[in-house]
Amino acid sequence: MLLDTHALLWWQAGGQRLSRAAAAAIDRAEVIHLSPLTFWEIATLRRLGRVELDRDLRMWVHDVLRQPRIAMAALTPEAAAWAGELDTDFPGDPIDRLLYATGRDIREPMVSKDERLRDYAARSGEVEFIW
Repeated sequence: MLLDTHALLWWQAGGQRLSRAAAAAIDRAEVIHLSPLTFWEIATLRRLGRVELDRDLRMWVHDVLRQPRIAMAALTPEAAAWAGELDTDFPGDPIDRLLYATGRDIREPMVSKDERLRDYAARSGEVEFIW
């Protein structure tokens, strides 16, 4: 599975804001993929005052990456190109496009509360979503 940015933040904060299905899927997952873009987005949101962490950003990232089931999902050239070719009605910002394309590229479901992305995925059938 690939976690959307908010799913990672909520999971690391104890999981209370995750849906039951999302929390259960994360608990069962053998591997939890994260994108480097997620860490960029968290750093940006933190700088803008929209996200608070319980410790220094670099320490937080280090602690996340040390967890045994975490694997980094590379942004491949194919996924980047596909993200750029997504329909103009794709509902997300560039990071959403790249995460969506990464989920498709690694053939893993995405954990996300973003209803717009889930609706798009349901119509396209390209990426499975869990929430």
